[in-house]
This record gives sequence, C-alpha cells and structure tokens, in this order.
Amino acid sequence: MNLVQPIRDPEKIEAIKQYLKEQSQRNYLLFLVGINTGLRISDILKLKVGDVKGTHIIIKEKKTGKRKRLRITPSLKRELNRYIDGKNDDEYLIKSRNGRNKPIGRSMAYKILRKAAEHFRLNEIGTHTLRKTFGYHFYQQTKDVAMLQEIFNHSSPEITLKYIGVNQDSMDRAMTKFKI
Repeated sequence: MNLVQPIRDPEKIEAIKQYLKEQSQRNYLLFLVGINTGLRISDILKLKVGDVKGTHIIIKEKKTGKRKRLRITPSLKRELNRYIDGKNDDEYLIKSRNGRNKPIGRSMAYKILRKAAEHFRLNEIGTHTLRKTFGYHFYQQTKDVAMLQEIFNHSSPEITLKYIGVNQDSMDRAMTKFKI
C-alpha cells in the first residue's frame, strides 16, 4: 500500500518552498513544478527549458504514452521565467550537476524531498507527494473531481479521491467523532 500523502497544510507548503529556495533554485523549481502541474516526477525530470517557454507544457506522458497539454499557472510562469532566463531551450529544467546536460535522477529528486520532509518533520513523503499535493489542493479549490480525474488520467472519480487522500480525511473525521 502506498502511504505517500499530499501536503495538506498551506503554511507547510510555503515553508518548504522557502526552505528549498534558500537551498537551490533548481530544487525550489522541482517542488514548484510538481505542486503546480500534477505531473509525475518522471515527466517533470524530462522537461527542457523550451518546454516551459509558452503558456502550456505539452508532453507525452512516460507512464501512459498519452499526450498531455497543461496550462502553466501565472505564479509558476513568473518563477519559471526568472529561472530559465539566459538558458538554452535544449537544457534540462531540473539539471544535474553531473555531466553536461542531464536531468537529476528520480532517486536524487526523492532525496531532495526527503531532506525537506525531515527538516519539517513530515512522514509519508515521496516523489508522488508533489502530484498528490497538487491534486488535493486542486480538488479543495474547485471540488471538480471529474476535471482532476481527467488531468490525472484516472479511470474513475473514486480512484482520484482515494489517490489525493480526500477519502482518508473523511475517515479521519469520522473516527475522531466515533465512540462506543
């Protein structure tokens, strides 16, 4: 069972952003892209500078092979523009310090997130946390499970709600009130 959870607390998200920004712009952007797009880590890591210059990110998802066109939010666009200024279109967005032009690996992305999680005493954090955090907050703001299901390419609304932990929230609330 996958115990990776979304980050529900907006203040925690802001604190993590600040922590990562102080560490490195690259790590900060990794987090921002993840929580603002809902893309899988495998798709984030293969993004190049040219992929984020327009209004949309257009990719072929690694897992599903499906083409995805995703609007870049205005706040993410501002941060991306600052970050990519002066970079070549063919440069990886989340670039490794090793080699000439390679993205960081999935395990390095995991280490970056785990280090931030440990700093803030968060458990159940992994690379999928970024995607789940996007989904959780998208749902809380829009209550549109059908659109989120489509963004995530899930086969049913139930899968989407379970995936983002909304069902868990309901169970937790019910158990808090339950007594015999």
